[in-house]
Amino acid sequence: MLLTALLALLPLMTITAGADAAAAQTERARVERSVHLRENWKYLTRNVAFPAQWTDDGAAFVYRKTVEGGFAFVRVDDRTLEKSAPFDAARLAEALGKETGEDIDPLRLPFDGFTYADDGKAIELRADDTLYRCTLNAYVCAEKTEEDERPRGFGVVRDLRVPANNEPSPSPDERFEAFVRDDNLALRDLTTGDVVMLSRDGSPGNFYDPETLRWSPDSSHIAIHRVRPGHARYVTRVEAAPDTQVDPVVHKQLYPKPGDAVDIEQPVLFDIRSRRQIDVDNKLFPNPYRLSPPDWRKDSASFAFDYDRRGHGQVRVIAVDADTGGAHAAVTEDSDTFVYADRRFRHDVGDLGEEMIWISERDGWRHLYLIDSRRGRVKRQITKGDWIVRDVVKVDDDSRRIWFSASGRRDGEDPYFVHYYRVNFDGSDLTRLTEANATHTVSFSPDMTRYVDVYSRVDLPNMMEVHDAEDGALIATMETGDISRLETAGFRPPQPFTAKGRDGKTDIWGLVVRPRDYDPARSYPVIENIYAGPHDNFVPKRFWPFGYHSGGDKVIGMQAQADLGFIVVQIDGMGTANRSKVFHDVAWKNLDDSGFPDRIAWMRALAKREPAADLSRVGIYGASAGGQSALNALLFHPEFYTAAVAYAGCYDNRMDKISWNEQWLGWPVDQSYLDASGVVNAHRLQGDLLMIVGEQDSNVDPASTLQVADALIEADKDFELLVVPGGEHSVGRSTGPIDYVQRRQFEFFLRKLSAPGGLAPD
Repeated sequence: MLLTALLALLPLMTITAGADAAAAQTERARVERSVHLRENWKYLTRNVAFPAQWTDDGAAFVYRKTVEGGFAFVRVDDRTLEKSAPFDAARLAEALGKETGEDIDPLRLPFDGFTYADDGKAIELRADDTLYRCTLNAYVCAEKTEEDERPRGFGVVRDLRVPANNEPSPSPDERFEAFVRDDNLALRDLTTGDVVMLSRDGSPGNFYDPETLRWSPDSSHIAIHRVRPGHARYVTRVEAAPDTQVDPVVHKQLYPKPGDAVDIEQPVLFDIRSRRQIDVDNKLFPNPYRLSPPDWRKDSASFAFDYDRRGHGQVRVIAVDADTGGAHAAVTEDSDTFVYADRRFRHDVGDLGEEMIWISERDGWRHLYLIDSRRGRVKRQITKGDWIVRDVVKVDDDSRRIWFSASGRRDGEDPYFVHYYRVNFDGSDLTRLTEANATHTVSFSPDMTRYVDVYSRVDLPNMMEVHDAEDGALIATMETGDISRLETAGFRPPQPFTAKGRDGKTDIWGLVVRPRDYDPARSYPVIENIYAGPHDNFVPKRFWPFGYHSGGDKVIGMQAQADLGFIVVQIDGMGTANRSKVFHDVAWKNLDDSGFPDRIAWMRALAKREPAADLSRVGIYGASAGGQSALNALLFHPEFYTAAVAYAGCYDNRMDKISWNEQWLGWPVDQSYLDASGVVNAHRLQGDLLMIVGEQDSNVDPASTLQVADALIEADKDFELLVVPGGEHSVGRSTGPIDYVQRRQFEFFLRKLSAPGGLAPD
């Protein structure tokens, strides 16, 4: 009876096994198609132009655009607007290929831009982080040696294993040259050859740095930094499977971390005539995170340097009198939270130290100020309002005008769209130069008479126009992006969506990407592509869906994930940049927040409008700071997020680079570092987690990932871990086995979020 029953079940078991195998094969085909979507679609556009670059003489501008089979460079004559090829792409590809040992397609040259050299007879380009110089007559390419300064770990600890660049520095009048000998400053008379030691207090533990040596324009003084070295922390990585040998290889990297002692720089002034040495009193810069090298004024009466206080709560420009060595603060910027180091700007008007153009958020928005540098006070706020200045393009001291980019000034537009403006020093004649409801990238001619404008939106392919820089009048349309073949292939632009944030008042902006076979009657899990790094905003605003640079997440990557049966979203929550100071300050000592209250409110608003978004199944993925946020979603918001893929996360900010982490969490290391730590909070894990890390990550210490794994094991938590041998920080996104890693992410979400359907295989 038992045997008969088993035999009767065999056909059913065979059918079930066959059905399971067929289903697995179908799913694998769907995943494979999604993995290759970017490569299949990338070359379907035509005449999508990238931002232009002017030649130094202003005679022409050059840009890159999409063509049949790839990309081509175009040169445009400024006077006639006639187009030509800036070089023979086939010959250049062959020459560069000979130098690199690679087979290079002329339509897929491995660089986005170049500069002319040798009066236009050669070009210089950077491919794979290497600088090359290629002649345009014989078409010969050669790696160009760059004059490297001594490396510094994240800008604050010198790598003393590498000698400093100690080439003698000649005085402007060519009578002397200065250099460092035995850690002290020396002076050689170029007429007699005699050498005089200007200092004698230098030592290996307190040395004069020749790379900071600066002569005054009149050759009467030298300013230089004496340096007390900080803590040389090294991260050690083992490369288990190198290409060059069987045994593993050990790599050591200078890698200062939060709380480490940094190099302490002391400006020192030397009077060449009297041979007098003056140590500049440091009472105005007592606790430096970093000082900039001395910057002499044109009249040689003084020099200045930037001071960033440890913890980033104060920034000053310190001016030093050349005769006395007396110092005063030309401008001081204080904040109860942080002064964002990467968004500072100063311009010394007339280069005499009397007036300065300065960017400040002191009124709650990033604006331009005219500073009285002698007295260290504001003479005038040049721009004002509930909008921000993004970047200063040009300051003309003679006409007392400023050209700059800004966002958030036009009602009814996306507040992140970038426009370009001109304004006088007194705040009058504020003129908008760009009109289209889009985000703009403008390249001005050297004489500021014309500009090339490339503008787009996620739903508007790139337009390239030439305008008159005085009034913004259109001169010519150069390129109109054609995406008809991309649309025929199935591309649909992501949809912007806006909802109120945690306070019920602030607009939060994001994008929605749906499957190409989207059916509003179905139910779709939601996956968030997160990057909440406070240093910028991250939701795409431009059209190019494949990403302008290597690395980072692309719209097409979101589409590939969506096609497997998901709604994929990306959101800029509070704590990210390019809104008000209050909006940005949410990140201060609060990296575990990651804008989650805003993101969750945004997705709930989306689901209320679009019931197909199933918020009972929400996944999240991100890399680097986004990896930290992806893990923290499961640690701190498991009631909302159920599955996460975390790439190369800086999971414990004590383990990550000093520069980024002290900017947002301050100094000294305190409880805020522990509050955001995925190691400290690993026991909180709920939901499904896949961590992916490159073994040779030089950006975020890969030990951070393994420390989370250790803590999860200690807490008896289940998780998945993929370590890619030899992989760098961007592994699986722009380097390494991209297809393999992407497939692992896609299959993880299919397993954990149980997404039915999706596009059928071809």
